[in-house]
Amino acid sequence: MMLWFRRWAPVLSLAAVSALALSQERPPRPPVPAEEQDVTLPSGKSQRDEILKAEHEQNLKDAAQLVEMAEQLKAELEKNDRFVLSLATIKKTDDIEKLVKKIRSRLRH
Repeated sequence: MMLWFRRWAPVLSLAAVSALALSQERPPRPPVPAEEQDVTLPSGKSQRDEILKAEHEQNLKDAAQLVEMAEQLKAELEKNDRFVLSLATIKKTDDIEKLVKKIRSRLRH
C-alpha cells in the first residue's frame, strides 16, 4: 500500500491543487481603461468616430500636399541637367519624408 501511495502521491496532489484552484471564484475583470471607452459628444456623435473622421480628412490634405511636393521635386530634378543637387532640392526631400512619416503615424494609430 505504501509503494502505491508513493507512486501516485504527485499525481494526487496535483489533482487536489487543480480542483481547489478551479473551485475558487475568479477575480473580477479590471475596468476598461478610459482610453477604450467610447465617449459621446454633446452633439450625440461618438468622440472616437469624430477623431477618426478628422484624421482621415487630414490624411487626405497631407496626401494632396505630398503629391504637390513630389511634382515640384520632379520638376526641379528635370530642370537640373547636372549631377549635382542644390540644398533646396535635398531639403525638399527631407520635407517629403517628414510628411510621409506624419501620415504613416496617423494611419497606424
